Amino acid sequence: MVGSDDARKFYARLMAAHARSADPRIEQVFASVPREAFLGPGPWTVFAGDGRIETPTADPSYVYQNVLVVLDADKGINNGEPLLHAMWLGKVEPKPGEAVTHIGAGTGYYTALLAKLVEPGGNVVAFELEADLAARAKANLARYGNIEVVHGNAVANPLPPSDVIYVNAGVVAPPAAWLKALKPGGRMIFPWRPSETVGLAVLVTRLENGFACLPFMGSWFIPCIGASVAEPEARIPSRERAARTRSIWQTAAKTPDRTATAVFGDVWFSSRAVRR
Repeated sequence: MVGSDDARKFYARLMAAHARSADPRIEQVFASVPREAFLGPGPWTVFAGDGRIETPTADPSYVYQNVLVVLDADKGINNGEPLLHAMWLGKVEPKPGEAVTHIGAGTGYYTALLAKLVEPGGNVVAFELEADLAARAKANLARYGNIEVVHGNAVANPLPPSDVIYVNAGVVAPPAAWLKALKPGGRMIFPWRPSETVGLAVLVTRLENGFACLPFMGSWFIPCIGASVAEPEARIPSRERAARTRSIWQTAAKTPDRTATAVFGDVWFSSRAVRR
């Protein structure tokens, strides 16, 4: 088998290619952050099809593939799909000096990538609800000087003003407080799961006149506690209507109109684009 350093470099090239970004730093961060450092001791268990497979040994080369590595089997929590995150990082474009909020940090691997991408001068506040995962993230990220790990619920706790909000738990709609936390020009990327049959990755950008909203790929994550259950009066979209969404609004600022593709209490989605 190839050495783990060579495997990581090739993996980084693959991830950068899938990111479809002109930013060369995406390849650099995937190459520089050791994934195995965030997985616990090997051998590791990976999801495959409808089951799981254990790596033959603790050779890190086995995790430099597009595999989901089990973190908590009982709760269905994994380390995340690298290819998906590469595409998300290419879409949300973290820049040096920016402030990032990471919701659903797990054991911190993608938090570390985000932290590298906002150097120099940027920082990451990472929320993780599961106590064991938050403790592991704190230990794994202790050597990063620009990361704060918060063991807490990002729905119940206020978010800091953010240039990027990176959400790794499925929501029926982002809370209005998350939209308010976005700085002008800020971007939020999240898994939109308005129903059990609809799962889309969505990029929200705060513009001068509102929040642009672009569903861009299929995506499934475990539910975000506190923001994953629709109220009875919610207007839930079909996948086709959800895919036509082009903006998101706070209900307090703008009443839902005939362009609404979905309505969830404090926020609603519209097929009308934001005027720039």
